[in-house]
Amino acid sequence: MQAEHEFKVGDKAVYPARGVAEVVAIEERNIGGNKMEFYILQVLGSDPDSPTGADKIMVPVSNAKNVGLRTLLSEEDITDIFEILNEEPVAFDNQTWNRRYRGFMDKIKTGSPFDAAEVMRDLYRLRCEKNLSFGERRMLETARNLIVKEISVARGRDEDKITAEIESIFDEAV
Repeated sequence: MQAEHEFKVGDKAVYPARGVAEVVAIEERNIGGNKMEFYILQVLGSDPDSPTGADKIMVPVSNAKNVGLRTLLSEEDITDIFEILNEEPVAFDNQTWNRRYRGFMDKIKTGSPFDAAEVMRDLYRLRCEKNLSFGERRMLETARNLIVKEISVARGRDEDKITAEIESIFDEAV
């Protein structure tokens, strides 16, 4: 998976835990007397005219690699994601939901699509054994959205088709 990359306006990039975004501008700002260049990212699927700008992210060009800004998944990476989704999950040893939740949240925050796929796989399988807590259901939705959106954009395919492809993995496992 490629991490370091110079992005141009119009490029798609992935920001950890937020998902796929488009580089809508590269702006120079004066910060503490120093001129710095920033990527201005618009998270895909968010309202670009939002008054809060909550779905716009500014990332210093010089720090993009450190914050985890990366290019979209390659087809090889997508194949690896599907292999992870097909694996048997690790046993949870009757952990409490909040301990599992913290572990899953730590994985989501890494920004790694492979970690997000593990969270998605484990929560899907756990859902077959017991009811998920509200937080776990939201986390499953977050992991699924991150994975589906990125694969959809990387492959240029409809999100519903990607979702159906992923759902079929878990339907077969039940």
